[in-house]
Amino acid sequence: MEINELLRKEGLRRGLSPRTIKTYQNCLNKFFRTYHNIDPFKLTKKDITNYIDNLLERKAPGSTVNVYLNSLKFFYEKVLHRKLTMNIKFSKQRKTLPTFLTQPEIKKFFSVIVNKKHKLMITLLYSAGLRVSELVKLRLFNLELDNNYGWVRAGKGGKDRLFIIADKLKKEIVQWIKNNNLQNDNWLFPGFFGKHYSVQSIQRIVSNAAKKAGIKKNVHPHTLRHSFATHLIENGYSVTEVQPLLGHNSIETTMIYTHMAAPTLLNVQSPYDNLR
Repeated sequence: MEINELLRKEGLRRGLSPRTIKTYQNCLNKFFRTYHNIDPFKLTKKDITNYIDNLLERKAPGSTVNVYLNSLKFFYEKVLHRKLTMNIKFSKQRKTLPTFLTQPEIKKFFSVIVNKKHKLMITLLYSAGLRVSELVKLRLFNLELDNNYGWVRAGKGGKDRLFIIADKLKKEIVQWIKNNNLQNDNWLFPGFFGKHYSVQSIQRIVSNAAKKAGIKKNVHPHTLRHSFATHLIENGYSVTEVQPLLGHNSIETTMIYTHMAAPTLLNVQSPYDNLR
């Protein structure tokens, strides 16, 4: 059985997402092309180490190196049951703060979206802190509009989580459902041929709106999720309150938004102001 199929089946057994499986397959295919004259099952730890060293010499980002390490580790340990990569240290990743829009920028951003459907989708994306893949896969039965919340089912990591629905947005969602005669098992935002609205279309809407609003930052759908979290912190909510809304396993992941929130809104005063 070929390597891609072996990895796919083991990945499915262990609950890996299709996207992760595909990423691992791509990494392994590139790895084995380098050693095309050697039987993949006879490659050694030294071969793997040499490959990783080559990536580092070519100045590959830490995140890229880690993806290759994870894919090789998974294949050799979980598929072939050979512990060849146990002592390879993972590359450190440069920690950078994600881009977000300030609250005035968010207002300007939404003001330029004229199409009602587009505005509803993008507003829900921001107001609930959803990932774009979660937004397009929402069905009517995922919404608890009377209670101002909804459910992301099988989100990142296969987890379910609750998300909030802004009170100001609820009437628009109800009207959208009514105008489009949507049924309980329908996609909230249908696309063509019975499919949901495409991720790529959402990306274009966000990018075009940012340009139209004159925002110079690199804005994409996930920027709105970062903005949602940052604005909650700025508005006085604690990290422990924000964490479950984002679906983070570790509170350390959510803590990054405390570094992004405007200091004045966090009531942080410079020590210089207290000097006599």
